[in-house]
Amino acid sequence: MKSMLAGAPWLLAHKSMLEINKPKKFSMYGSDYVLWKDTTGKINALPNACPHMGAMLSEGWCEQKNDNSSVVVCPFHALEFDSEGCTILPGSNKKTIPQLQPLELIIQGDFIWSYGGQEPKAKIPEILNKIAAEYDFIGYTADTSVETDLLPMLLNMHDYNHQNGTHRPLFRITEVNFGNFIDNGHESHAFYDMPTAPTTVAEKIKKPELFLIAKEIKAHLENHFPSLVIFHGETAIGKVAQCHLFVPESETRTRTYVLMFGKPKHPVFKIFSKSILNFAKVVVEQDTEILLKIYSNTPQKIKLNNEVGMDWVRRNFETWPEIAEPNFSK
Repeated sequence: MKSMLAGAPWLLAHKSMLEINKPKKFSMYGSDYVLWKDTTGKINALPNACPHMGAMLSEGWCEQKNDNSSVVVCPFHALEFDSEGCTILPGSNKKTIPQLQPLELIIQGDFIWSYGGQEPKAKIPEILNKIAAEYDFIGYTADTSVETDLLPMLLNMHDYNHQNGTHRPLFRITEVNFGNFIDNGHESHAFYDMPTAPTTVAEKIKKPELFLIAKEIKAHLENHFPSLVIFHGETAIGKVAQCHLFVPESETRTRTYVLMFGKPKHPVFKIFSKSILNFAKVVVEQDTEILLKIYSNTPQKIKLNNEVGMDWVRRNFETWPEIAEPNFSK
């Protein structure tokens, strides 16, 4: 469990990612779960394997009850399981004792957190609640399961030098001018500027989202180890908080997705909201593609400038859940 940082809080989903009375599969710490939302907004979570013959409950359906609660129904023999993991066997009118152990969830507004049944070793970061209170929710995108363990995923997200390589085709970034890194243990902030190649008016007319790319992208990454990286960006038409989430599905697979929030300065901001979401989707696709092209067991013989974010990740990973002192990345 060390490689998956047991005891960390993981954001399983935003409530908008769950359709009412439609079961959805989630994986965490090597186990699969089924999550569903009833008409009252209550979120339920059970192990995904039916205790009868192991059918995936997420492949079944939900039945709504008179009190507006709902049960998840096994697709194999139509056994119904309530939020406590109880069922009623055929020919019986009596509910059984729990056959499945519910996954403990911590619901904060629209955010669905879980420690995956492990003893909590770190607090849930409060920043998403603050962002949700100040910004409009634009949507989610790029919900992706990547064939990589957690550490390479986090190292990639905190590798500030890869912006003008991996993401050059999207933003036309020409270089990365690193500014400052603030290390507060399991929280950190990185500031850097990225000049971009010029685009012609004709290119922008053909591809209007290019109007959103500034001549110099000023980046502020707010990091909450290990599950959250927030890109704070600002354009002439509004601010964005692009929140990248990570969940260790197993020792060899990591899930990532993006929640996007915005604060409009101009009415056209809403018109470009889909383009903003698409930028985030392409970023995740590019990061996923490069992770699958890396020999992860290759020893690092060369060190570039400004790998302070990667050093921060490695140190926190090695000492989890303790915070190493002193913070050498300052």
